Amino acid sequence: MDRFQASIQDILDLVDVRLDGDRPWDMRVHQPDFFKRVLAQGTLGLGEAYMDGWWDCESLDVLADRVLGAGLEARVQPDLTLVLTEIEAKLWNLQTRRRAKVVARQHYDLGNEFFAWMLDSRMQYTCAYWKEATSLEEAQEAKLRLICEKIALAPGEHVLDLGCGWGGFARFAAERYGARVTAVNISKEQMAFAREHCGGLPVELLATDYRDVAGTFDKVVAIGLCEHVGPKNYRKLMETAHRGLRDGGLFLLHTIGSNRTELVTDPWIDRYIFPHSMLPSIARLGKAVEGLFVVEDWHNFGADYDRTLMAWHANLRPHRGAIFDRFGERFLRMWDFYLLVCAGSFRCRRNQLWQVVLSKGGVRGGYTSVR
Repeated sequence: MDRFQASIQDILDLVDVRLDGDRPWDMRVHQPDFFKRVLAQGTLGLGEAYMDGWWDCESLDVLADRVLGAGLEARVQPDLTLVLTEIEAKLWNLQTRRRAKVVARQHYDLGNEFFAWMLDSRMQYTCAYWKEATSLEEAQEAKLRLICEKIALAPGEHVLDLGCGWGGFARFAAERYGARVTAVNISKEQMAFAREHCGGLPVELLATDYRDVAGTFDKVVAIGLCEHVGPKNYRKLMETAHRGLRDGGLFLLHTIGSNRTELVTDPWIDRYIFPHSMLPSIARLGKAVEGLFVVEDWHNFGADYDRTLMAWHANLRPHRGAIFDRFGERFLRMWDFYLLVCAGSFRCRRNQLWQVVLSKGGVRGGYTSVR
């Protein structure tokens, strides 16, 4: 065992993970340069090495739970690239209108068929609500119903859906609650799907940036958008919702949240999954909301994201051959790493899922929480 391997094993010993062990959470290393790569590049090197087939793990989600729960990644020093990215984040806005289109092209425009393999029938790509559900389909419908109930959506009301994804919420709100919906998104593939599946309903779909929305609405939702706007734009997101919301209206923000205020996201996630993304912290959201809204309710069901991610990964299993043929083995391993490591991060409560209900001026008599 050379000194690089010994260093990695010393770190893994803290969480009872063995190199080339026989337990499901142990790491099987196939390339001797793996240890030097991880020590030099941190989580970026770890993820890229997995994509390249340099190592494997039978239960990657369990390994991630152990490693992230103990904060072991902090024991590997970041490389120069990460340091420079942190400096850039301090100086510039990493989520300008031009840069915001990068994640749409790289991630969301992979093709609707691929996401249809992974997601439920409504193409919900945010955390499901598993309180009483026994399947992904039930849990995603429960999430949509929860949102509509939290904003007290009534027939005939006009809802602004910032981000909108594949239009699942817009269709649900129109069909089940008789609402009129204006939805905005910059992903061509998602908007094409939404237009087809919301046809004939009172749903207006606008291919525009959330910052450019005009009009007044009874309710506003942002489901899975905040993670992409970047910390320099949190206030702009809140101002957009505030400007468009009528007096007495409610705004629901559904977002992954971080336990800590960070300058940059994980470098592997930034490069391969969600470019220029950033998970908001309570401190940053609080600052962005200050002077605009009253916080009526803050609901954390982050543990449900573990089950959601594992369901997505299970849904892809029957399609692995087709994914391999279309995108290649490296892409397939990239998605395994992404979904399973993220599941582990929610399992150890490293990341959270928040639904925050905000009002203009406060709900007279008090807001009744919905769970």
